[in-house]
Amino acid sequence: MSMLALTFDDGPDPDWTPRLLEVLGAAGARATFFPIAPRAAAHPEVIARIVTEGHQIGLHCHEHVRHSQRSLAWGRRDTARALELLSSLGVHPTLWRTPWGDTAAWSDQVAGEHQLRITGWTVDTHDWRGDGADEMFRSTRADLRAGAVVLAHDGIGPGARRADARETVTYTRMVSEHAAGAGLELGPVE
Repeated sequence: MSMLALTFDDGPDPDWTPRLLEVLGAAGARATFFPIAPRAAAHPEVIARIVTEGHQIGLHCHEHVRHSQRSLAWGRRDTARALELLSSLGVHPTLWRTPWGDTAAWSDQVAGEHQLRITGWTVDTHDWRGDGADEMFRSTRADLRAGAVVLAHDGIGPGARRADARETVTYTRMVSEHAAGAGLELGPVE
């Protein structure tokens, strides 16, 4: 079976991440979560559930800012702080999705220092804008195929124009139904 990767940034959210996990569980799907480290530390029970249910957790950040606007020294501090918090939760990431997918000349160097692989996405839901699930599905459906990496958000990050992740949960259900019909397995980033 061919793999379609689902990824979720900016969580965990104590209300919406568990609802998303229910949808993933019902579909027999696994995903990759890229939490903001202080939010992960604030909701260790949600992180524990993500791990227990077989999902992958990658590094996102400690402070959600663009790498291109910061120095190498800042990048090293932010990465170390985030990894330390995640480690205290028993999480040891190998993947790193930088905030907004933005990188600086130093990003690869810091990734190498921590044996991390920077990863992006090929399908953007733009769920942070508050788009409806039907609209997101229509705009991404043609790209939901083997090898694709879908970007969505289980948390409300900086710049979000939505109050909750309700439409993301509905969109995920729609993608899981689409994947089942298309012979695709929903899984983490490989």
